[in-house]
Amino acid sequence: MNIFMDIVVCIKWVPNTTTVNIDQKTGTLIRSGVPSVINPHDMHALEMALALRDKFGGSVTAVTMAPPSARLGLEHAVGMGCDKAVLVTDMAYAGADTLATSYTLAKAISRLKFDLILVGQETVDSSTAHIGAQLASWLHIPYLYYVVDAKYLGDGKMWVKRMLEDAYEEYELTLPALLAAAMHLTKPRRVKLSHKMRCKEEGVIEVWNNKTLGLEVNCVGLKGSPTIVKKTSFVAEVPRKKIVCQPRDIDQAAEWLISRLVEDGFLKI
Repeated sequence: MNIFMDIVVCIKWVPNTTTVNIDQKTGTLIRSGVPSVINPHDMHALEMALALRDKFGGSVTAVTMAPPSARLGLEHAVGMGCDKAVLVTDMAYAGADTLATSYTLAKAISRLKFDLILVGQETVDSSTAHIGAQLASWLHIPYLYYVVDAKYLGDGKMWVKRMLEDAYEEYELTLPALLAAAMHLTKPRRVKLSHKMRCKEEGVIEVWNNKTLGLEVNCVGLKGSPTIVKKTSFVAEVPRKKIVCQPRDIDQAAEWLISRLVEDGFLKI
C-alpha cells in the first residue's frame, strides 16, 4: 500500500563532547573549535522516517536550524537515505532558546509539504525535550512523545504506539501530526556513498536564511528568546582515589566493593 507520505525530520547539530564551554555573557554554547555530530536521539527519528518511507512510499526531508557547518550533518542524513534537506541558517537566529528555535523551524517547515514531522526525544546538549511540543503548537497539529512504533491506516489516519514507564499506549492520529521517537529505539542504518554523492551531483540540500523566511528579527534568535540563562554551573572535577582491588576470587571482590561503598556512604547495611 503506497500513500506517498511527505515526512519532515528535525535534527540538531550538537557538540560531540561531554565538555562544553559557555559564553558567560549570553549563556549560549561556544561551538568554535568543538567537533559536532547529529544529535544521537535524532538518529532514531531519522531511521523511523526512512523506514516509514520505505514501507509506504513518499519522501523524507531533513531540516536543521544551525550554523553553516551543520551542512555536514545534513549530508550524513542524505547519505542515510533522505530525499532532500534544508539548512536554516542566519546570524539573526543565533542564541535562540527553544521557543525562538521552534518558531523559526515552524515557519521554515510551513514552506514544505508535509504529512508527518518526526523529532528525537530530546537533545544531548540541553535535554529540554521542548522542541517537539512547541513545534506542534506553532503548527496546530497533534503530537505524541516516546513513540516506539507507527503505521499508516489509510484515509489520513496513523496508528501510533508509545511507551510509558510500565506500560504502552496506542493512539489513532489524524495527519498531519508530529511524533517524537523514543531514544534507543532502533539501530540507524549506515550511510551509503551513492546516496551521499547526491549532495554534490543533484544539489539536494537547500540553504534558507532570513531573507528566505522574512521573519521579524525581534522574534528570532537571542532577541526573540524569553528564556535567559542567569547563571551557568559546572560539575566540579572529582579526583580519583586510584585504589586498586586485587582479589583472590569473585567473592572477595564483591566483599571488598561492598565495604568501600559502605565506607563512602553510598550503601547502608
